[in-house]
Amino acid sequence: MTEPKPLRVGMVGYAFMGAAHSHAWRTAPRFFDLPLAPELAAVAGRNPEGVRAAAAKYGWDSVETDWRALIERDDIDLIDICTPGNTHAEIAIAALEAGKHVLCEKPLANSVAEAERMTAAADAAAGRGVYSMCGFSYRRTPALALAKRMVAAGRLGQIRHVRAQYLQDWLSDADAPLTWRLDKTKSGSGALGDIGAHSIDAAQWITGRNITGVSALMETFVTERPLAGDLVGLGGHGAAGAERGPVTVDDAALFTARFEGTPDDGPASGPIGIFEATRFALGRKNAMRLELNGTLGSVAFDFEDMNTLSVYDAADGPDSGFRKILVTEPEHPYTGNWWPTGHGLGYEHVFTHQAVDLIHAIAENRPPSPSFADALQVQKVLAAIETSAGNNSHWHTL
Repeated sequence: MTEPKPLRVGMVGYAFMGAAHSHAWRTAPRFFDLPLAPELAAVAGRNPEGVRAAAAKYGWDSVETDWRALIERDDIDLIDICTPGNTHAEIAIAALEAGKHVLCEKPLANSVAEAERMTAAADAAAGRGVYSMCGFSYRRTPALALAKRMVAAGRLGQIRHVRAQYLQDWLSDADAPLTWRLDKTKSGSGALGDIGAHSIDAAQWITGRNITGVSALMETFVTERPLAGDLVGLGGHGAAGAERGPVTVDDAALFTARFEGTPDDGPASGPIGIFEATRFALGRKNAMRLELNGTLGSVAFDFEDMNTLSVYDAADGPDSGFRKILVTEPEHPYTGNWWPTGHGLGYEHVFTHQAVDLIHAIAENRPPSPSFADALQVQKVLAAIETSAGNNSHWHTL
């Protein structure tokens, strides 16, 4: 049997997402038959000691302290971007122009203008057989992929409602430190872009329809926090004397939405949706929830119970209710490559599935999904939400 050709990966950034992506690249060829063999060629980070420690811990062959060095290397085929959003555009465009495939974490950028430039570069590179993908990893959750399959098969009929929440509580403590995620110049936005973007992408992907208009409300509950790490020295002092700096992003975002319609919708002009994203929901650790209601049934999902999908079939009659499907059968999306029926998967598996899908797309010389164009659509929704919230929740059409 012929050994698959290598796909030599260079990763930029090595923190939370870097750890998840490293695990995915290492694990994918051990559980999936792949047409290309991913190799952890090099990881880049600005801190020499930190990046060397990460390389040793996660299994990377070499290190660089400048991402540009990765792009210049002939032994790198793909650039994996796991850095804050303000760096995405520069790295991705340079990589694509140098002939490197790109996997970029979400949200794609910090502005629509940046995302448009990235999408244009991706489209031009695709014409040369160089591909790019945005890391909306929740698409690779087996239960959500099964929901997508059900909607596409018409099991829910005409979709009427989309209900989405992403609830966390890790910022509820007003003295939690001010990290880059709370600095708009680095992160672009707060709960909206960090976690709300996942809900927007999942809703559009599963329904197969884009959001066309929003009415939004955003709130920052804690406006100053203790400075952390290299931010110390840039802020004022709080009552207790601790040096503090301003929070420049949202803590919570709420919005209603209209999805694009089709001729099959009849008098309705497309499904309606309601979305919530917050990092202040005490007791909720990673409750990424999505529910769709149609004319023939409903599906409901919560990532805190990620191996199950709740399904309601109206044909079962008025005495029926939601039934839970344990999404661990061999015929379910992705699960046949893992454990026996009933043995659940975890958060890390969605990144492995992401790597697997990207590898297959590159090997088959076809654009992967979600594309930068898909991510640009999410970026436009994020921008519309901020515009609406800044205009006292007035309806904003995309």
